[in-house]
Amino acid sequence: MPYIANQERYQRMTYNRCGDSGLLLPAISLGLYRNFGEDTPYQRAKDILLTAFDNGITHFDLANNYGEPNGSAETLFGQILRKELATYRDEMIIATKAGYDMWPGPYGDGGSRKYMLASLDQSLHRLGLDYVDIYYSHRYDPDTPLEETVSALDTAVKQGKALYAGVSNYPADIMEEVIALFKQYRTPFVVHQVQYSMFLREPEKRLFPLLEKEGLGAIVYQPLFQGLLSTKYQDGIPEDSRIAQNVDSISSDQITHDRIAKVQQLKEIADNRGQSVPQLAIAWVLKRKSVSSALIGVRNVEQLIENMKTVENLSFTNEEGQAINSILT
Repeated sequence: MPYIANQERYQRMTYNRCGDSGLLLPAISLGLYRNFGEDTPYQRAKDILLTAFDNGITHFDLANNYGEPNGSAETLFGQILRKELATYRDEMIIATKAGYDMWPGPYGDGGSRKYMLASLDQSLHRLGLDYVDIYYSHRYDPDTPLEETVSALDTAVKQGKALYAGVSNYPADIMEEVIALFKQYRTPFVVHQVQYSMFLREPEKRLFPLLEKEGLGAIVYQPLFQGLLSTKYQDGIPEDSRIAQNVDSISSDQITHDRIAKVQQLKEIADNRGQSVPQLAIAWVLKRKSVSSALIGVRNVEQLIENMKTVENLSFTNEEGQAINSILT
């Protein structure tokens, strides 16, 4: 039978405006950085994507190099999109990025016009789409003039291959120049994607205030700090964890006694709120004014459902906020 989406899906999710733009994003978005690739069972990937959409997750975040091998996440997502979700394309925000090493030679990495536009064409081919909703420069490339990278994103929009432009992982100290260039080109630049969590709060210092001032949104990734903001490391490193298997961007030495103790204290607050620690951590990043959406990555439907329950309790009392800050500082 053809897939028919749950009719109550939009009542199950909270949607936030992305900065001052007209774009609404689900409070929780699905990132396909891991767990989507050539070796991923099709049925498992399909179940995750359809469950997400049935619960109001409309934003799916990809990049040219996601999956193993590079590009396989886009290919798998494209297959499921064509077979199951094609009739719902206009209800979805599909994003991709370019910036990191993708193919051999001098034109397969960085922020050059050559790389950015060639990579987008490749991504569209893998996805089976005429356009993506958001196209990002995945990283700041100090060897390429900012104007060249911004110009490439502007061209992608003007060619109709992207509806909005974004940047990811750009340092705060160059963002004013980036914003000025996008304004010069009159490009619909709406979002900065950045790592942010209870254990990584650097964006609060300069980036978030600037985004709020300029009317831009933030999509934050790794709100669980690669799983450290959960209770799974309370008794050591599980053998089946990504850290144990050396497939994460953090290492075992980041699982400190101090962080374990903080998670234990956070669990008391989460318990009183009727939440798990991951749900508390996701809700916490979403309370920041500039944060439009939190990206989650999951291995299975059970993890997805657990994280989506976050939207059932997104508000914090003053006492809860003060208690959390006292734990984190």
